[in-house]
Amino acid sequence: MPLTLTPLLGIPLVKTGDDLTQIILEGLIRSGLTLADGDILVVAQKIVSKAEGRMVNLNQVEPSVQAIELAIKVEKDPRIVELILQESNQILRIRPGTIIVEHRLGFICASAGIDHSNVYGETGIPEDWVLLLPLDPDNSAGEIRARLEAASGARLGVLIIDSHGRAWRLGVVGTAIGISGFPALVDLRGQQDLFGYRLQITQVGAADELASAASLVMGQAAEGTPVVHVRGFTYPLREASIKEILREKDQDLFR
Repeated sequence: MPLTLTPLLGIPLVKTGDDLTQIILEGLIRSGLTLADGDILVVAQKIVSKAEGRMVNLNQVEPSVQAIELAIKVEKDPRIVELILQESNQILRIRPGTIIVEHRLGFICASAGIDHSNVYGETGIPEDWVLLLPLDPDNSAGEIRARLEAASGARLGVLIIDSHGRAWRLGVVGTAIGISGFPALVDLRGQQDLFGYRLQITQVGAADELASAASLVMGQAAEGTPVVHVRGFTYPLREASIKEILREKDQDLFR
């Protein structure tokens, strides 16, 4: 079966308290899609965070002394720096314009995933508002999956993805931050290659590979397609957690 990725049509602008599962089901109908066993829904972090009320008005943020001092070094708004500190376990690297952190969820990213783009608050001006990552993306993915499976009777996988930079290359790529019913990591060690050699170290970051493909379909600007339906995924679905692909600190050569 070929791998097909189809953006759902007509997804509205999401607000706090909106029912994402119902929005996805309606998008499937508009797109002429019926869920089947093995299908996957890839959902942009931004609409999950919005539905869960993770928008913050910067005018309500009181920066700490630490945030003010760090903001001077990185040339950022101290209110945003305060939120970055609150959302992070550790500051790893800084330079003007950039703060690299270990997010409280365990992965490494810039600015704790806090974002200005495509964020519009109910009051004030757009620049006053930022969006934080979901509190528990694995749990968010699990809730969406459970309700979609109940509605469809199909066994599904759900990914929540964000756009992250990479240590070795320029440009952001789609990256999984929450999963349910989907293999974050596929271990191919012990399997034979074309010439009978048994693989020694090969583990596939399946969640990130699919996240990157879906991100191409979603777009990064004003496309308005934050949910992608996937059919024909190579590997079997199973229970998993995003923790599968988080490298242990003693194995992290870049800290």
